[in-house]
Amino acid sequence: MKIIVGSKNPSKVEAVKEILNDYNDFSKAEVIGLEVSSGVDNQPKSLDETIKGAMNRAKACFIDCDYSIGLESGLMKIPHTKTGYMDFTCCAIFDGKNVCLGLSSCFEYPKEITRLVLEEGIDINQAFIKKGLTKNPKLGSAEGAIGFLTKGRVIRREYTKQAIQMALIHLENPDLY
Repeated sequence: MKIIVGSKNPSKVEAVKEILNDYNDFSKAEVIGLEVSSGVDNQPKSLDETIKGAMNRAKACFIDCDYSIGLESGLMKIPHTKTGYMDFTCCAIFDGKNVCLGLSSCFEYPKEITRLVLEEGIDINQAFIKKGLTKNPKLGSAEGAIGFLTKGRVIRREYTKQAIQMALIHLENPDLY
């Protein structure tokens, strides 16, 4: 079995590999990362845009494989939060015909980070650098902002795995979906 991930981001590709090892049907799958466009803004700012980005990635990398996986992180409006937004990850698994979706848990960025993203149009990594919270230009490929904010308790790879597990529910229970 061959599975292509629509990204070469090590956090995303490793998350897919690690999760698939827990599933008998997928544990021996060959997993390959392929850089493809999400077709959405570099920093998605809505639930719809983030889901579209994941689906676009999954469909764009479906080339000579059994399944393709698109992963996209973005912001969505959440009422009663300090900033009005929270970050989440969407996973789209594509089999050539159908898409299975899953979402991770959500978390809120500090007010100034969210403001920079919304008002200046920069991505989360750039906002963290501009605010002086990191000098790592590849924070999103490493522990991620979630790793920084949780002081390493939750890293991007682990956070991404939640979305993948939720999308895999469909493939584990085909009679129900």
